[in-house]
Amino acid sequence: MADETVNPFEEGLRHFLQGDTASAQIFFEEAATRDNPPLLTAYLAFCMAKEQGEVKKGISLVLESIRQEPRNSELYLLLGKIHLLAGQKSAAIRVFRLGLRYERNQRIHSELGALGIRRRPPLPFLTRSNPINKYLGIFLKKAGLR
Repeated sequence: MADETVNPFEEGLRHFLQGDTASAQIFFEEAATRDNPPLLTAYLAFCMAKEQGEVKKGISLVLESIRQEPRNSELYLLLGKIHLLAGQKSAAIRVFRLGLRYERNQRIHSELGALGIRRRPPLPFLTRSNPINKYLGIFLKKAGLR
Protein backbone atom coordinates (compact mmCIF):
# COMPACT_ATOMS: atom_id res chain seq x y z
CA MET A 1 0.00 0.00 0.00
CA ALA A 2 1.35 3.42 -0.95
CA ASP A 3 2.34 5.98 1.65
CA GLU A 4 -0.56 8.46 1.92
CA THR A 5 1.78 11.41 2.58
CA VAL A 6 3.44 11.07 -0.83
CA ASN A 7 1.73 13.00 -3.61
CA PRO A 8 1.89 10.64 -6.60
CA PHE A 9 1.82 13.48 -9.15
CA GLU A 10 4.75 15.29 -7.50
CA GLU A 11 6.68 12.04 -7.15
CA GLY A 12 5.97 11.20 -10.80
CA LEU A 13 7.09 14.67 -11.85
CA ARG A 14 10.33 14.22 -9.90
CA HIS A 15 11.04 10.95 -11.72
CA PHE A 16 10.01 12.50 -15.05
CA LEU A 17 12.44 15.39 -14.66
CA GLN A 18 15.20 12.91 -13.83
CA GLY A 19 14.46 11.11 -17.10
CA ASP A 20 12.93 8.02 -15.51
CA THR A 21 9.67 7.94 -17.47
CA ALA A 22 8.90 4.30 -16.59
CA SER A 23 8.75 5.09 -12.86
CA ALA A 24 7.03 8.40 -13.56
CA GLN A 25 4.30 6.59 -15.48
CA ILE A 26 3.53 4.39 -12.47
CA PHE A 27 3.10 7.42 -10.22
CA PHE A 28 1.07 9.32 -12.83
CA GLU A 29 -1.26 6.33 -13.25
CA GLU A 30 -1.75 6.23 -9.48
CA ALA A 31 -2.47 9.96 -9.41
CA ALA A 32 -4.96 9.57 -12.26
CA THR A 33 -7.07 7.24 -10.10
CA ARG A 34 -7.59 10.13 -7.66
CA ASP A 35 -7.89 13.10 -10.01
CA ASN A 36 -7.40 13.72 -13.70
CA PRO A 37 -6.36 17.32 -14.47
CA PRO A 38 -5.15 18.09 -18.03
CA LEU A 39 -1.50 18.44 -17.01
CA LEU A 40 -1.47 15.01 -15.38
CA THR A 41 -3.09 13.51 -18.47
CA ALA A 42 -0.44 15.10 -20.69
CA TYR A 43 2.47 13.80 -18.59
CA LEU A 44 0.93 10.34 -18.54
CA ALA A 45 0.41 10.51 -22.32
CA PHE A 46 4.08 11.37 -22.88
CA CYS A 47 5.19 8.47 -20.68
CA MET A 48 2.89 6.10 -22.58
CA ALA A 49 4.25 7.33 -25.90
CA LYS A 50 7.84 6.91 -24.78
CA GLU A 51 7.58 3.66 -22.85
CA GLN A 52 4.95 1.75 -24.85
CA GLY A 53 5.31 3.50 -28.21
CA GLU A 54 1.68 4.66 -28.17
CA VAL A 55 2.43 7.89 -30.01
CA LYS A 56 -0.98 8.37 -31.65
CA LYS A 57 -2.80 7.81 -28.38
CA GLY A 58 -0.37 10.15 -26.61
CA ILE A 59 -0.91 12.91 -29.15
CA SER A 60 -4.67 12.46 -28.89
CA LEU A 61 -4.63 12.70 -25.08
CA VAL A 62 -2.45 15.80 -25.04
CA LEU A 63 -4.62 17.49 -27.68
CA GLU A 64 -7.64 16.86 -25.45
CA SER A 65 -5.73 18.41 -22.53
CA ILE A 66 -4.93 21.43 -24.69
CA ARG A 67 -8.64 21.80 -25.52
CA GLN A 68 -9.29 22.01 -21.76
CA GLU A 69 -6.39 24.38 -20.96
CA PRO A 70 -5.33 26.08 -24.21
CA ARG A 71 -3.02 28.62 -22.53
CA ASN A 72 -0.83 26.15 -20.62
CA SER A 73 2.57 26.11 -22.35
CA GLU A 74 3.60 22.96 -20.49
CA LEU A 75 1.01 21.01 -22.50
CA TYR A 76 2.53 22.26 -25.75
CA LEU A 77 5.97 21.24 -24.50
CA LEU A 78 4.78 17.69 -23.89
CA LEU A 79 2.95 17.51 -27.24
CA GLY A 80 6.07 18.73 -29.03
CA LYS A 81 8.19 16.15 -27.26
CA ILE A 82 5.80 13.39 -28.37
CA HIS A 83 6.12 14.63 -31.94
CA LEU A 84 9.91 14.41 -31.56
CA LEU A 85 9.57 10.82 -30.33
CA ALA A 86 7.63 10.10 -33.53
CA GLY A 87 10.35 11.73 -35.66
CA GLN A 88 8.07 14.65 -36.60
CA LYS A 89 10.53 17.50 -36.10
CA SER A 90 8.63 20.16 -38.07
CA ALA A 91 5.38 19.41 -36.20
CA ALA A 92 7.27 19.60 -32.90
CA ILE A 93 8.76 22.99 -33.78
CA ARG A 94 5.34 24.31 -34.76
CA VAL A 95 3.83 23.12 -31.46
CA PHE A 96 6.71 24.54 -29.40
CA ARG A 97 6.31 27.93 -31.06
CA LEU A 98 2.58 27.84 -30.45
CA GLY A 99 3.21 27.19 -26.75
CA LEU A 100 5.55 30.17 -26.56
CA ARG A 101 2.72 32.42 -27.76
CA TYR A 102 0.93 31.82 -24.46
CA GLU A 103 3.76 31.78 -21.94
CA ARG A 104 7.50 32.11 -21.81
CA ASN A 105 8.63 28.62 -20.98
CA GLN A 106 12.33 28.00 -20.48
CA ARG A 107 11.97 24.29 -21.17
CA ILE A 108 10.44 25.03 -24.59
CA HIS A 109 13.27 27.47 -25.33
CA SER A 110 15.74 24.75 -24.34
CA GLU A 111 14.07 22.23 -26.66
CA LEU A 112 14.14 24.69 -29.56
CA GLY A 113 17.76 25.53 -28.80
CA ALA A 114 18.67 21.85 -28.80
CA LEU A 115 16.99 21.49 -32.19
CA GLY A 116 19.00 24.44 -33.50
CA ILE A 117 15.97 26.53 -34.43
CA ARG A 118 16.37 30.16 -35.39
CA ARG A 119 13.68 32.77 -35.73
CA ARG A 120 12.68 34.08 -39.12
CA PRO A 121 14.61 37.14 -40.24
CA PRO A 122 12.76 40.43 -39.56
CA LEU A 123 12.44 41.04 -43.30
CA PRO A 124 11.92 37.59 -44.83
CA PHE A 125 12.25 38.85 -48.41
CA LEU A 126 15.92 39.67 -47.68
CA THR A 127 18.56 37.03 -46.98
CA ARG A 128 19.45 36.28 -43.38
CA SER A 129 22.99 37.59 -43.95
CA ASN A 130 21.79 40.96 -45.33
CA PRO A 131 23.09 43.73 -43.00
CA ILE A 132 19.63 45.31 -42.81
CA ASN A 133 18.16 42.05 -41.48
CA LYS A 134 21.09 41.50 -39.16
CA TYR A 135 21.04 44.90 -37.50
CA LEU A 136 17.26 45.21 -37.48
CA GLY A 137 17.11 41.84 -35.70
CA ILE A 138 19.67 42.98 -33.12
CA PHE A 139 17.77 46.23 -32.57
CA LEU A 140 14.41 44.49 -32.17
CA LYS A 141 15.90 41.96 -29.75
CA LYS A 142 17.43 44.70 -27.57
CA ALA A 143 14.21 46.70 -27.68
CA GLY A 144 12.32 43.64 -26.41
CA LEU A 145 10.13 43.48 -29.49
CA ARG A 146 11.41 40.11 -30.63
